[in-house]
Amino acid sequence: MTRQSAARLSPARTLAALERIHTQFGPGVEPRKLALLGRMLRARLATARAVLRYHEVLCFLTAYPDSPRIDAQARVNLAAFESRADVRHHGEALASSGIAGTPTDYRFFWPMARWLASRWPEQLKIDWDEFERADQLEALLGLLALPAEMPGLDEFSYPVRHWLTRMKGAGESDAAFLVRRFGELPMADRTREAIYDGLDVPMRLAPGTDTPSRTRARTERVFDAVTDAARPRRAAHRRTWRDPIHYTTAPLDRRRPDLAAEIACPPAAIRLLSPRAGQELVELARVSMVTRQRDLDAFAYADARDVRLIDAGEGIQFACMGVVPERRLMFESVYGFVTLKNGVPVGYVLTSALFGSSEIAYNVFDTYRGGEAARIYGRVIAATAHLFGSDTFTIYPYQLGDDNDEALQSGAWWFYWKLGFRPRDPNVLRLARGEVTRMKRNARHRSSIETLRKLARVNVYWSAGPEREDVIGRLPLANTGYAVTRALARRFGARRELAAQTCEREAMVLLGVRTFAGWSAAQRAWWRSWAPLVTVLPGVSRWSPAARRALVEVIRAKGGPREDEFVRRFDAHRLLRTAIRRLAERTAPGA
Repeated sequence: MTRQSAARLSPARTLAALERIHTQFGPGVEPRKLALLGRMLRARLATARAVLRYHEVLCFLTAYPDSPRIDAQARVNLAAFESRADVRHHGEALASSGIAGTPTDYRFFWPMARWLASRWPEQLKIDWDEFERADQLEALLGLLALPAEMPGLDEFSYPVRHWLTRMKGAGESDAAFLVRRFGELPMADRTREAIYDGLDVPMRLAPGTDTPSRTRARTERVFDAVTDAARPRRAAHRRTWRDPIHYTTAPLDRRRPDLAAEIACPPAAIRLLSPRAGQELVELARVSMVTRQRDLDAFAYADARDVRLIDAGEGIQFACMGVVPERRLMFESVYGFVTLKNGVPVGYVLTSALFGSSEIAYNVFDTYRGGEAARIYGRVIAATAHLFGSDTFTIYPYQLGDDNDEALQSGAWWFYWKLGFRPRDPNVLRLARGEVTRMKRNARHRSSIETLRKLARVNVYWSAGPEREDVIGRLPLANTGYAVTRALARRFGARRELAAQTCEREAMVLLGVRTFAGWSAAQRAWWRSWAPLVTVLPGVSRWSPAARRALVEVIRAKGGPREDEFVRRFDAHRLLRTAIRRLAERTAPGA
């Protein structure tokens, strides 16, 4: 298609033509895309739906450009998006689309609300028309005020909306005031979070020149790395680099990967970033969530000191980030990945690791599902295996479609089956094999939604080595918590603070810890958390001094700067793994 022929098309037909070819690559495609992009730069679209469709095509082309010319033109078109007349006209209809120049509505949880209030205190506002629990906030109003303000609060029966307007300062909205005041209240962080989240405050983030948008979400900075090593205890050095753009000149590779082959091919590079560079990727992760009305702890509590950029080749990278020590889980180490294609966020991954295994939750954003979902998944498996030493991978029911209609409709269960994942439940496995037989007999057969729901009720697994039972999803780690509860109830009842102090002392004696000199505050906090468990671990008193010292280092690593160190130390401690497994398997509620 030439520029002259493109110019004869209406805006709607131009967009339709661009949509038909935007995921196509190869000889002759690039000039047609370029002509249509030039036409769309000046076109005005009639509906909000058309504006959104056009925006998604541009986002795809910045992630998968055919050439420097396509990349430059798509960026020019995106840069002009906020000032487009059709975006301004349909602004309200495009709310929560993530398009620059449009608002975002969401009931943000505490950590994300705090981040937004700190960055955009004037744009973040309470949506009072949607606020169903304003009466609960009114009951808490006295906590937000000083004693000298109480005579007015007690006397004048103004609605809570009025009081927040009166109490807020210049340069902050009612929402920013509320969030900031909650942040200053003298209470434990988890208590603060529970109270705030219980209010379920609906908010609107009004558009601004730098507020989160999918239109602008991209990283192309010159990164500074602390080390190229996957394991931070190796010799470190500092350097900078800029990753080149990868141009797609041939049809996309949509073949299913061979997971065993993927694991055998490590990432091209794993770079531990400086905290400054790490923080930029943390912010990009949060922007990617806010603009899609999602809120994930792995990104809300991400630790800028524990961010790595994993190069998977051909413009695919994973911004891998751990969580701050105080928000880590007792056992599994949770990391969030933002999947980047040429610096554009195209999806995310949540992975938890322990016992040489990982649970993986994989998501490709809607805009990019016409890309390389299966191929990228193979690189996710490879990156996870090389970061954490995992040889077994677990997919939980929600990812397969249990209470997740989107996953059911997309055929997620069969996606994982075709990659080699299998349920270990004999009844579900029998049902799946029956469906496979029907498909072989009739190529048109498709599993019903009801059948998919039955298939999605249990985990599925894939192992690079022999099948094991001591893996995430099979080992009932929750039972260890029950064992601790039973022991504390028997010894202390409601005196849990006394229990914590007593267990700390007992664990010190048991493991030979004489001093905490040199320990960070986070490491001390995790010692207190692990101490009750240490006192009930079977057989610890008979361990060698070296094995007990090694357990101390495992606990310290849980509060260390990078949590994957905890995974490696835990998995290397054979006696600890055996003790945790025995405790989990021998203890159950009601036992």
